[in-house]
Amino acid sequence: MITVPAGRVTLSDRRTQHSWAVDVAAYELAACPVTREQYEGASGDRRPAHSVSWFDAVHYCNELSGREGLAPAYRVDGEEVSWDRAADGYRLPTEAEWEHACRAGTDGPRYGPLDEIAWHRGTSDERPHPVGELLPNAYGLYDLLGNVWEWCWERYDPEVYGDYRVLRGGGWFDEHWSCRASVRRRSHPTLRIDDVGFRLARSIVL
Repeated sequence: MITVPAGRVTLSDRRTQHSWAVDVAAYELAACPVTREQYEGASGDRRPAHSVSWFDAVHYCNELSGREGLAPAYRVDGEEVSWDRAADGYRLPTEAEWEHACRAGTDGPRYGPLDEIAWHRGTSDERPHPVGELLPNAYGLYDLLGNVWEWCWERYDPEVYGDYRVLRGGGWFDEHWSCRASVRRRSHPTLRIDDVGFRLARSIVL
């Protein structure tokens, strides 16, 4: 886990042409997406875990927290999930945390030349690749763009899309324009999609 410093990030939605600024407290974020070795026990398989629903990711966060003696971040009652913000356990990043981490102090669409930092449709041979093989950003975070889309905590637009949750980062099958720090995608939290995975975050609890 890497400590990401506090900051302020401006999010935007291309569909609605709406922008909003969010202050982000310091937090911890995994250097790479969760791998198949971590998630499925596939020994030595450093490719990102995929076909993971949002609910799957939430349950994994709680299970891993329990194994490590941390307070679970989520309370789960059927399909109702609440976040205990005072817990020190693993969780999904918020959308603002994800973009703040991805940008790592930069203000352009990407934190480096795309082919050097991301597996996308033009370089991936249309398949996921082991994490951490390309260049990290200034915070030491890998694969934030490309390889697999990553689940975030929030609903995308509850008034229009109900429970659909936010995805960020672009994936191995996406064209270059989808692999940008600001791009938002959505999916239903029960769906398992072959280019969607997740990354662990943790709050810094004093």
